[in-house]
Amino acid sequence: MKIIKYFIEFIFIFILLIIFKIIGYKNASNLGAVIGNKIGPLFRSNKKILTNLENSKVGNSQEDRKSIVNNMWSNYGRILSEYVYIKQFKKNNFNQFIKIEGLNYLNEIKNNNEQVVFISGHFNNFELMAMEIEKAGINLCAIYRPLNNPFLNIIMERIRKNYICKNQIKKGKSGTRDLLNLFKENFSVALMIDQRVSEGEDIKLFSRSAKTTTIPAQLVKKYGCSVVPVYIERVKKYNFKLSFNRPIKFDNNFSIEQISLELNKILEKMILKNPDQWIWSHNRWK
Repeated sequence: MKIIKYFIEFIFIFILLIIFKIIGYKNASNLGAVIGNKIGPLFRSNKKILTNLENSKVGNSQEDRKSIVNNMWSNYGRILSEYVYIKQFKKNNFNQFIKIEGLNYLNEIKNNNEQVVFISGHFNNFELMAMEIEKAGINLCAIYRPLNNPFLNIIMERIRKNYICKNQIKKGKSGTRDLLNLFKENFSVALMIDQRVSEGEDIKLFSRSAKTTTIPAQLVKKYGCSVVPVYIERVKKYNFKLSFNRPIKFDNNFSIEQISLELNKILEKMILKNPDQWIWSHNRWK
């Protein structure tokens, strides 16, 4: 029964992607915002999202939180519409829609042939992070979580490998082995640290324990590499600002848990900058 549901979902989204391609980037983004706002709550409970906001003490009132949720769903829809334009972003045809801060840090990493861990969360079109790093000439691998829908996942994996980052590593034990092999070949890695991972450690996020990936901290401890936080911000609906922050070199005496906690604090600051530009539907505190 679930496979039938996935297939119907696939057909619906596939038709949407065709429409998005036909009507052009800005019109597609606007249509995606409407669709996300109307249909998104059917797939994920708004009640759970509001609870996440309340427990995290984000938003000054119930109305404020409802506004955050509505804007979040609109942003979700815009992200979906933008997948059909990933090729144009990759080929620099959409440079007018992207502003990059901290390009000097990327150039230093490339020129010094340095290995680093790039971290971010699911902010706006989060796929742009790995894409811009690879475009800067840095040897990169990116960790991803396969979609639950196997039909959509085939399309998504093709898009990611062809236009976002050639070296895609599937989350899990086998992926960890692939990551270590690439790291030995002097590759850097990009990953999102905001999803709940069952094999992670209980680390505080907004003062509550959340299952958190320790991969960045493990790489820091094993290889002594720096961590580069990256924030992707949506500006005036269609534009993006990617901010690459100064590489962080952690004290050798820091434990894996301490490093992971510091990274969660960085993630919190990113979320608080634009709460409606983060995907609150992830159940981080389950």
